[in-house]
Amino acid sequence: MKARKFSSDNGIEFYAELRSKADDYFRENGISRTGNSLMKFKIVFYLTLVVATYTVMMFSPTIGTFALFYLLFAISVMLVFFNIAHDAAHGVAVKNKKFNKILFLITFQFLGQNPFLWGKNHTESHHMYPNVEESDVDVLNVFGMRVTESVELKWFHRYQYIYMPIYYMSYSINWLFFRSILSLFNYTSRTISTKISPIETAWLLFFKVCFFFYMLILPILVLPFGWVSILLVFLGCQVVISLVVLSVLIISHMSDYVVHPTPDETNNMNQSWAKMQLTTCIDYGVNNRFFRWTLGGFNTHAVHHLFPDVCHVHHKALIPMVRELGEKYNIPYIELSYGEAIRSHFRFLKKMGTPAPDIPIAYSKS
Repeated sequence: MKARKFSSDNGIEFYAELRSKADDYFRENGISRTGNSLMKFKIVFYLTLVVATYTVMMFSPTIGTFALFYLLFAISVMLVFFNIAHDAAHGVAVKNKKFNKILFLITFQFLGQNPFLWGKNHTESHHMYPNVEESDVDVLNVFGMRVTESVELKWFHRYQYIYMPIYYMSYSINWLFFRSILSLFNYTSRTISTKISPIETAWLLFFKVCFFFYMLILPILVLPFGWVSILLVFLGCQVVISLVVLSVLIISHMSDYVVHPTPDETNNMNQSWAKMQLTTCIDYGVNNRFFRWTLGGFNTHAVHHLFPDVCHVHHKALIPMVRELGEKYNIPYIELSYGEAIRSHFRFLKKMGTPAPDIPIAYSKS
């Protein structure tokens, strides 16, 4: 990963005052930045939901019942990622550091992912250099998709806003089968690669086998529906989960309101770190209770980027601070409805299929 240097701008004063206000809020209210009683309830609730849906699934009397509870189980696992695993990766799910680390290791391993790879790439890459090609692991460079102007424009990119949803359907399968496995050979279709130790390699392979055992092999061995039917249910659920995950994650950074910063020839960025967090990310549905309960702060992603050391249950209190100081320092905090965030994403894809994309467009709060 290439190191970058940030510039000095109004984002430095913005961030200093923002952190000061946040510090005052937590201190005056006697609140820890980590998870509170609500977070503890969510941890118990979502983990219980995973166990309950899997248990019912394994006693399904018909293939239809199996498919229904398999989907509910897969959604439960996804909610664990949103609400527990992500905060645990940042060390803020709970106050106890040891228990937080256990949560991090368990939730990621049994999601079929390696916590070392995800934690390192997410915190050292995506959070440090959001939307910066060759520094942000989540900036895609895959065939058929153009999200930065450094990618040569091809004739088919003109239609990417139409065909990309088909690619999105394979996101989960790619993540499970290819992305982490290829990392063992220090190969990646992303913009950076991460070296992995022999011990982490062993853990990755072991828990990958565990994942496919309880997701596929055990149902095939126990249930009388035949391996083909169970495999089709598995693949169908992966398609649904892929679309759900990307419909709430990708729209935060792939929008025609945000920038994809490019360093100069000396690796200098033209923004401060704090300003970059707001210019490369949008928040959506910030007052939506359903999103607040289910998405674990992914819909308040810009706030999370500014406060990765704060559990998502506190985002509601931090949003007014970010909004107020963004206006004071003339750094727009981009807030959209969910529908507008989706439309903005597809406008972005469509514009990136043209020779001179009009990106970013100016944001004004209506």
